[in-house]
Amino acid sequence: MFTGITTDVGEVIAVEPKAEGLRRLKIACAYPRAGIAIGASIAHSGVCLTVVETGEERGRTWFAVDAAAETLRMTNAGAWVQGTRLNLERALKVGDELGGHIVAGHVDGIAELVAREDLPGMARLTLRAPRELMRFVATKGSVALDGVSLTVNDVTAETFPVLIIPHTLSVTTLGAARQGAKLNLEIDLMARYAARLMETR
Repeated sequence: MFTGITTDVGEVIAVEPKAEGLRRLKIACAYPRAGIAIGASIAHSGVCLTVVETGEERGRTWFAVDAAAETLRMTNAGAWVQGTRLNLERALKVGDELGGHIVAGHVDGIAELVAREDLPGMARLTLRAPRELMRFVATKGSVALDGVSLTVNDVTAETFPVLIIPHTLSVTTLGAARQGAKLNLEIDLMARYAARLMETR
């Protein structure tokens, strides 16, 4: 589990195709190598992937993860190439501060950035989500966009805006997001379960 609070911005430094659509991604980061265990879960722009290898290169830590065909199809991971920057978050430990909201690292779909309004020190992003996911998006509710926990400002039939504060713009990849960008969207777990309960009544 995660909270949607980015703790580092990593960089893809290698992509290696594997059998049956699998890709091995090598990610450079600022985390100490000793603190990254094989088998650890790390969220990569909202996508939870398992560490399979670690190392150091040119004084910088790197780790490798495998992305399966379904992950590449359902998320923006299929477009990651050498040089792609990713919001990283390590899995919660018991006693950690829950600064955002409960995030599973299981992307529900892709949201398209349809408009960006730059304000003094901030930015308002308007996203278009798949219609089947919009019923889970609520005004003042939470979503994760590329792994970043955000509060929804308003909701229309197909879009919703979020306001990005200066700190988030500076420490995540959202600062560089422009119109047309495809962002990983994870809806709020509570909304998902509430909808499922209503369906089974």
